[in-house]
Amino acid sequence: MPELPEVEVIRRDLERDVGGKKIKKVEVPGMRSIRRHPNKKHFIGLLEGRRIKFLDRRGKFLLFHLDDGVILVTHLGMSGQLLRAKQSREKLAKHTHVILTFTQGGQLRFRDPRTFGEMFIIEKGGLAACRELAELGVDPLETPVSWDDFGRMMLVRKTKLKALLMDQKFLAGLGNIYSDEILFAAGLAHDRKSDSLSTQEVRRLYRSLVETIQDAVKYRGSTLEDNGYVDPNGDPGEFQHHHAVYNREGEPCPRCRKPIIRRKLGNRSSFCCEACQV
Repeated sequence: MPELPEVEVIRRDLERDVGGKKIKKVEVPGMRSIRRHPNKKHFIGLLEGRRIKFLDRRGKFLLFHLDDGVILVTHLGMSGQLLRAKQSREKLAKHTHVILTFTQGGQLRFRDPRTFGEMFIIEKGGLAACRELAELGVDPLETPVSWDDFGRMMLVRKTKLKALLMDQKFLAGLGNIYSDEILFAAGLAHDRKSDSLSTQEVRRLYRSLVETIQDAVKYRGSTLEDNGYVDPNGDPGEFQHHHAVYNREGEPCPRCRKPIIRRKLGNRSSFCCEACQV
């Protein structure tokens, strides 16, 4: 699943490419990706003829702010991609569910093989009432938090660190990949309780959180073997080449050279170094 860094890369790319463009035509072959709307006509009618003012991001959600106060929200789910096409006659990839054509030329295509992603429209003044967005926690890229405040936030939760990092009501945008990388960088075990950390460990975790996310955006996100994530040009990210532990079972730890192990936490695979992470 694309996480915060991947969605931020997409936001920055599309801000430059489609910001200011007017939506001439919307095509929706089926209802699965716009399932919150009663029908295609309702969804299309709220978009056609409107101009994209700017793009915003809330955790893993991408928000297209339109010129009349309407917001097109996109969540990529497990396999969603937003792909640019310079010309409408370019070959349409399989599993393309929504196509936006612009008056200035070119298209933006939403492709999602597994169809867990979606697009939905929030009408003017309705943003605060969208529960998924309203309940999101701190955005580690956009919202600076002091070490003291971060420590207090962790202390009251009293839960295991990996579960806490992936809780969207605590931190918005993190998932399996980056929670593993952050905890390794901080030298902390996945199952440590959040209220057991020393002041120094809290500071180390927060620094690892911020630096890992910034580095992942710098290297344009992580593309795994399934090529589920690509940028709007269809190009893969590069941060997977900088993973310290994720998907590196059996390889030597970058710090101590002991083998990286895979553990099952809930229904997810987690990667760590048991010697370094305590």
